Amino acid sequence: MTKISYYTEEGLNKLKEELNELKTKGRSDISKQIAEARDKGDLSENAEYDAAKDAQGHLEAKIAKLEEIVGNARVIDQSSIDTSKVSILSTVKIKNKKNGMEMKYTLVSEEEADLKQNKISVTSPIGKGLLGRKKGEIALVEAPAGKMEFEIVEISL
Repeated sequence: MTKISYYTEEGLNKLKEELNELKTKGRSDISKQIAEARDKGDLSENAEYDAAKDAQGHLEAKIAKLEEIVGNARVIDQSSIDTSKVSILSTVKIKNKKNGMEMKYTLVSEEEADLKQNKISVTSPIGKGLLGRKKGEIALVEAPAGKMEFEIVEISL
């Protein structure tokens, strides 16, 4: 089953750049390492050769994963986002019902999530709990620390 993921145009372009970098420079660097190790003699006792071949396998696996992600990626048109309820690319101001603390997060795809920039994944416990909720509603979030309640204070783009 293919998993379709939604991205901002910027996020998808970053993935495409990374994929291109791995396919060109990454593959080139690995082939040089393999060639250098091969030149050092007997391949049956050559740890450098084995390490380079392992690195090549990891690189190809990463390339295949990125190709699958990019192939199933869809760019989200921000103008079509409904701000009456929480969805991907929504910026949500929430209030922790237990301690009154307010936080503001933007819901993004898993690959674009970055807590330092207040971007959380729609697949994270908080992201899942917020999706589909409307302003004023209480979102019950099943977090590793236990159940938490958040009030949706504001939804914007």
